[in-house]
Amino acid sequence: MSVTSIAVIGAGLAGAATAWQLARRGHDVTVLERSEPANPWGSSHGSARIFRYAYPDPLYTRLVVESRAGWDELERDGGRRLIAPVGALDHGAERDPEGLARVLEVAGVAHELLSAAAASERWGGISFDGPVLWHGDAGVVDAEGAVQTMLRLATAAGAVVHRGWSVAAVTPRGSGYRVVSQTGEIVEAAQVVVAAGGWLPDLLPRLGLGPGVLRGLPTLQVRQEQVFHFPYRDGVGEWPTIIHKTAPIRVYALPGGRDAGFRGQKVAEYNGGPAIPSAAWHDRVIDEARRERVVAYVREHLPGLEPEPYAESTCLFTNTPDEDFVIDRVDGITILSPCSGHGAKFAPLIGEHAARLVEGDARVPERFRPLSARGVRA
Repeated sequence: MSVTSIAVIGAGLAGAATAWQLARRGHDVTVLERSEPANPWGSSHGSARIFRYAYPDPLYTRLVVESRAGWDELERDGGRRLIAPVGALDHGAERDPEGLARVLEVAGVAHELLSAAAASERWGGISFDGPVLWHGDAGVVDAEGAVQTMLRLATAAGAVVHRGWSVAAVTPRGSGYRVVSQTGEIVEAAQVVVAAGGWLPDLLPRLGLGPGVLRGLPTLQVRQEQVFHFPYRDGVGEWPTIIHKTAPIRVYALPGGRDAGFRGQKVAEYNGGPAIPSAAWHDRVIDEARRERVVAYVREHLPGLEPEPYAESTCLFTNTPDEDFVIDRVDGITILSPCSGHGAKFAPLIGEHAARLVEGDARVPERFRPLSARGVRA
């Protein structure tokens, strides 16, 4: 049995960020990871996640600005570049580039609103169907590199990371909690932070929170996303990230990074994978019909790519119905669900918010605190 002040369950982006933020504040932190940090069965593996400021909701754009300061600090302290500044393109009627431009204008984020013809001239090989928003400070997050860097800084500040430590249950014990593994190991902690990603639906009933708390949390949907890597055609240079939404199209693309040899773009349908009960059902099997849809999209809308994928993989998105995050606390348990469909870019800020809650500071956006908003208690 070991004893710690704070047990952090999960070593993906949210858990690693929380451990980093808590350890640097002088807290005694133990991270409990069921496998390896940023493993391919979760949501934080690989080197390619979109970092963008463009949101229709001004709250999220403001939070990206805040988060960027955390990324800058992490890169500086960790001595490693974690965001490749490739810029971002947004187009399609449902994406509403003009509306996004207005949000960025208010937030003070540099951007350009281009015609389809002007954008096509600048980025040959991409087919645009209307106005295009460009903002050059966007980029690509190295998710796995970020997890490694945050955990390295956390351990340098005294944190302990246990790998292969699968949580079976969390139960109140005295003024704190007992965390028990599937193999019977025990960690006693004054507080617990749960950052289990797609495993959260299975873990929630085993946290000893009571039916009122479980009813107060939003329903979590886990999807096994399907991603495909397409090579650039000869003469085509590296593109920015791309989000294209015009019903029924909801596609994103970004430079694939080292995940597929820096050869092309990673392309996927947003929330296009099958829904599964939890990460325990993640079989990493590619659906052929979804592959065919993405290939057809590339052939029509991204002619600068060869329309045959040279690599493919799956990952998990864990979403609430409104895609807002959950960053909330009940007694000594803090629950994080940063909704991996768009949460990676906020990792340092999510860790900061979690650390605040652990320390009793409630300065977390009210929208992310469903339990506190309803007055739910354990």
